[in-house]
Amino acid sequence: MAHLVTDDGVKLYYEETGSGLPVVFVHEFAGDYRSYEQQVRCFSRRYRCIAYNARGYPPSDVPADLAKYSQERAREDIRCVLDALKIDRAHVVGVSMGAFAALHFALAYPSRAISVVLGGCGYGAEPAKREQFAAEVEAGARRFETLSMADVAAAYAEGPGRVQLRDKDPRGYAEFVRHLAEHSPVGSAMTLRGVQMRRPSLYDLVDRMKQMTVPTLVITGDEDEPCLEPAIMMKRAISSAALITFPRTGHALNLEEPALFNSLCDQFFHQVESGRWTRRNPLAIPGRIF
Repeated sequence: MAHLVTDDGVKLYYEETGSGLPVVFVHEFAGDYRSYEQQVRCFSRRYRCIAYNARGYPPSDVPADLAKYSQERAREDIRCVLDALKIDRAHVVGVSMGAFAALHFALAYPSRAISVVLGGCGYGAEPAKREQFAAEVEAGARRFETLSMADVAAAYAEGPGRVQLRDKDPRGYAEFVRHLAEHSPVGSAMTLRGVQMRRPSLYDLVDRMKQMTVPTLVITGDEDEPCLEPAIMMKRAISSAALITFPRTGHALNLEEPALFNSLCDQFFHQVESGRWTRRNPLAIPGRIF
């Protein structure tokens, strides 16, 4: 089992497959490195694919100190992965929690991101729902601390952004629930309180997004309600961004629609690498309705 050590002494488990330009996959809260199996199998034919488990997700370390978990730390862990593997620049693909980390990485280290894919990015971002989000996150953390992982996983997987996977792919859904039940209750609770509850709203980052030049692909499911408005906002704020909406799709979009996800990422990578991914033409920004 391969591990690397971050600059604050936490061991992260990772798997590396293929060769070529690097692609780093950053997983969502309810997933882990295994969530990207269908992407790694596709892209490792032409790319050097790295999928790793965040801190708090065995076989990565599970620090018992809440101070070891934060949005900034999640951002820095991407950098530590690149540093440990001697990677100067990489495509960075994130879904949900991983997309937040990928965005913060692109903002902090634009020279090290060939591109970023932001899938299902937006939970808790809308300013009017910040208090509701914090309350729900805390309630979720308490469930991880008091209930069995099997019970928590089963209930979590019935969420409004998860049932789409069950309806489309019962076998994949069962695997998703099984993997979630194998997570650490301590790591899950720490991640909720340290990373998700305390991360800044995307709307607080708009001015910084307006300065972004990293090629960006924003992807959201049209039934992933908490991410729809933030996705549109990011498209408008980031001049190097494009927005794609998957029909009849919830939160786990790379699991629900792997072929579509892979095809669009492949086209995006090719456009970026060939120098054809440009910033938005100023003439395309309307100053009037008609």
